[in-house]
Amino acid sequence: MTAILHYIHDPLCGWCYGAEPLVRSALGVGRLELELHGGGLWPQPTKLPDDMRRYIGQADARIAQMTGQPYGEAYLSGLLFDPELVLESRPTIAAVLAAEGLDASKALPMLSGIQHAHYEHGLHVVDGAVLRDIAAECGLEPQAFEEAFRNIAVDEHIAETRALMQRVGAAGFPTFVLEHDGDWTTVPHHRFTATPAAFGSWLAAQIAGRNARATKNGGSPCGGPRWVGF
Repeated sequence: MTAILHYIHDPLCGWCYGAEPLVRSALGVGRLELELHGGGLWPQPTKLPDDMRRYIGQADARIAQMTGQPYGEAYLSGLLFDPELVLESRPTIAAVLAAEGLDASKALPMLSGIQHAHYEHGLHVVDGAVLRDIAAECGLEPQAFEEAFRNIAVDEHIAETRALMQRVGAAGFPTFVLEHDGDWTTVPHHRFTATPAAFGSWLAAQIAGRNARATKNGGSPCGGPRWVGF
């Protein structure tokens, strides 16, 4: 029985960038599908005050130390303190959705490409030309990407993600929720921040245990979705 790992994220969330090793670990788990949900951390174009830039820089240093994710000087000493920096989640989420619509296998590479372009290479990823270049690096045809990008119902997607966050009690980004045989479980991913390989092992054990219980009980449980906590 295939399980689904729902990944509630935002491309411009530093902790989601830090969760990239966890996502890679989850991809190695058999009989597990990954579903992306963009939540809109920055719903409107936002220019940051200097104190917020310093706060983000401190958080980024912590994320880098805990996860090993690369932060480039082009970001740390350039983009983060660029007075022209604008943060807006809508275009980046739309780009991930456009990539997914063209080729489902390109959604995660597009998300990763946006994150590395921002945090490692210091690029303005809210810019359509930058997003088009990232899409091309992912193997997508630029004109097809641009057309898909223009036609994405990104606000509807964000609203659906926000509704999901409310249902699962998500406090922020990232949030992982495991859906399996009628059970929805909020995943304690923080336990594995520094040990991403253990995250995949934990997910595999959860799925195997639930499959074994379902087999023992003769199939799927009766009733609607159930919540399981940790």
